[in-house]
Amino acid sequence: MERDPAPVVDRVFNFSAGPAVMPVEVLEEARDDLLCLPGVGSSILEISHRSPAFDRILGDTLGILSDLLGGSADHEILLLQGGASLQFSMVPMNLLRAESTADYILTGTWGTTAARDARREGRVHVAWDGASTKHDRLPAADEISLSDDPAYVHITSNETIQGVQWKREPHVGTAPLVCDASSDFLSRPIDLARYGLIYACAQKNAGIAGVTVVIIRKDLLERAGDGLPRMLDYRTFAKEGSRPNTPPTFAIYILGLVCRWIRDVKGGLAGMARHNAAKAQLLYDVLDGSAGFYAGHARPECRSDMNVTFRLPDETLEREFLAGATARGLVDLKGHRSVGGIRASVYNAMPVEGVEMLRDWMLEFQRGRQA
Repeated sequence: MERDPAPVVDRVFNFSAGPAVMPVEVLEEARDDLLCLPGVGSSILEISHRSPAFDRILGDTLGILSDLLGGSADHEILLLQGGASLQFSMVPMNLLRAESTADYILTGTWGTTAARDARREGRVHVAWDGASTKHDRLPAADEISLSDDPAYVHITSNETIQGVQWKREPHVGTAPLVCDASSDFLSRPIDLARYGLIYACAQKNAGIAGVTVVIIRKDLLERAGDGLPRMLDYRTFAKEGSRPNTPPTFAIYILGLVCRWIRDVKGGLAGMARHNAAKAQLLYDVLDGSAGFYAGHARPECRSDMNVTFRLPDETLEREFLAGATARGLVDLKGHRSVGGIRASVYNAMPVEGVEMLRDWMLEFQRGRQA
């Protein structure tokens, strides 16, 4: 069946919180390889997950990912499915024994959701909750009240909805620090030695929906009891090389391409962090200079480099702002339904040109309404 050539479509600047903007270089490489992987004769969508071709893809992906993170002989990298939402349950299932307590520091919607799900598996102690100020900040060190000998302490490194981000890990003593890093994973360097377990869905900074990265300290693998379902036990994935069943092969392939792009094009995680901080600052400068016309949700010292959240003086102006942005090719800027307002997600692959266009529209819109 013959098909007309696909029309050339101008790409918009996609500020979605996820699935999020992808690097054009990665999309182009995936497009070129989609019909037939070089030297393989089949598409990545067709090859067996136990074929030599996928062995190479999986090995390369894990190798580059490990190198980006600085490598650690003490940690195991696992590739799972189910997103961060499944990890809200898998973490306590594997790490929280009947006689112990898990501590949760609640800095926004996703940390609160993680704690809710953990309560189904065992005892949870809330070490701090920012709900009284609508999760607009992080706790000071002396505000965190840990329980006696917690099984682990859970944080969310970046809250996409409220736009707050940990820039330094909290001190939690000898307890393993567990982190939902879904929305800032691979956006900056991290010190694996500080963490017992890190988990992250891929569709923000690391690729496409379908694969979830779990990095677990090897000694914690044996915390789980023997009664866990096989596919909810981290040991299953560690023993079987993340292939106890058919993994999300295409998502793993894309993860590898994104890791290579970060390494080769963006200068690794240090270069990525500088790039992201500069982009976010372009928007925060507008907020800070707007004399209150744009009101940021997060306090300045806790602002996210990934999700810039703010309100306008009223909802009518917000609707006008969003309509004008869309007309300029700046899309998916509406805030989460639970809080409203505006949310600009400026993840790894968002080009600086898109952020500059959004900055210029913010300035133009304010001038037009205050003229």
